[in-house]
Amino acid sequence: MSTVALVALARPTFDLTCAQANFDSARALLTELGASVVGPSELVMTVDDLAAVKLPAADIHILFMASFADASPAVELFGKVKGPILGWSMREPGEVGERLKLNSMCGVNLAAHALMNVGQSIRHIHGNADEANVRSAIRDALAGKLPEATAPKSIVGEFAPAGEVEKAFAWLKGKKIGAVGDAPIGFTPCVFDAQQINKYFGLDVRQITINDAFGRIAEVKEEARELAYANAVAAQPSLSSVNVDEAKKVYGVEVALDTWREEESLDAIAIRCWPEFPTDMGACICSSLGRLSDRGTVTTCERDVLGAVTMMVCESLGSDENYLVDIVDLDADKGLVRLWHCGSAATKLAADPQNATQTTHCNRKLGVAGNFPLKTGPVTLFRIDRDVDPSNSTGLRMVVSRGESIPAPNHFQGNTATVITQPDAAALVNGIVTGGYPHHLVISWIDVRPGIRQMAKMLGIPLTEW
Repeated sequence: MSTVALVALARPTFDLTCAQANFDSARALLTELGASVVGPSELVMTVDDLAAVKLPAADIHILFMASFADASPAVELFGKVKGPILGWSMREPGEVGERLKLNSMCGVNLAAHALMNVGQSIRHIHGNADEANVRSAIRDALAGKLPEATAPKSIVGEFAPAGEVEKAFAWLKGKKIGAVGDAPIGFTPCVFDAQQINKYFGLDVRQITINDAFGRIAEVKEEARELAYANAVAAQPSLSSVNVDEAKKVYGVEVALDTWREEESLDAIAIRCWPEFPTDMGACICSSLGRLSDRGTVTTCERDVLGAVTMMVCESLGSDENYLVDIVDLDADKGLVRLWHCGSAATKLAADPQNATQTTHCNRKLGVAGNFPLKTGPVTLFRIDRDVDPSNSTGLRMVVSRGESIPAPNHFQGNTATVITQPDAAALVNGIVTGGYPHHLVISWIDVRPGIRQMAKMLGIPLTEW
């Protein structure tokens, strides 16, 4: 009989009833298949919950992502145990157009990146306990055969002329990214090295604290806030249904960030958008980032500076507006993934820009966030990431793939793109998770892969292409 150390992570802003029910089903399946299950029977969500977890020795360690959670508990509990860790993510419940109730897959993706950063490895199962393929995979794991760390077959394509990429480097050189606050706890993809970014891409990073940002917001004059709100309502009349006080706070943030952009000649802003904005200011600032993006400033949430670098590299190679997304859903039979974030997309990226609805944030229920599907067409998925491989002198790596964003309703409240991937969708997800790649990818609607290939070659940065 195998001893399984099972821990379920969750966050209170998601659907805890569903999360607990899935976890109960997982424990029941493991027990039914003959495992001796150790670990807490309740969801681990708080610092006190984490401190109470005492895991005895086990044959298998399963990180059950009952909903999204940051990666710090995963690292604390599983960073030093004998691996690989088995990450288990759940399918998204609910009807089309509802909020993302669990965001479980993204949680496993984030945890995998953080675990890789401490030298741990992860394998991945996606699906609910009542699915035949999940049951089979768990049975195999209990018999000592974990899922394989498979990925799509690597491909090699044509390279852009070196001269084109030299022009891209010249375009990037001296551009500035404003970084607001620290990376959220447990968000290892959002950690960056400013000197490294400057060395390889010529970009400068200017940092301020959250308190500095709040001070700037407090200095915004009432008439400027009112004008920004009026302009936002004129652009998207759906905004008029959102709580006015919350909306005016959000567009005050827009004014403050835009003023900072002008003062510092910033080309991008990466901001720690939570928890302080919803908890301390009482609003979600997604829509302010979208409006800045519509006017040409690259914006990223969760203070993802390397995400902003990735977006700027895409632009330097000829892409127009692009967006930072999570992989949140997989339909292996249809060969598609759903890419999502909670509502900070530029309205020009909407499938129908005239109806790019503005509403409340899907989880926080505060204004203002966009709620519309992203536009269709061929897409590139790209990410620049830090590399922990000591043999890589650059300390960076890149991953890129391709797909087609197809017409579909906005599957999850916020901004969703439904993408049929060029490689097998399940293999792509498995490669990203088990490869420890970031949970944030950049989706671009122009094929910039030839330039990416040449840029990676010229910089000596390893590129994985699927």
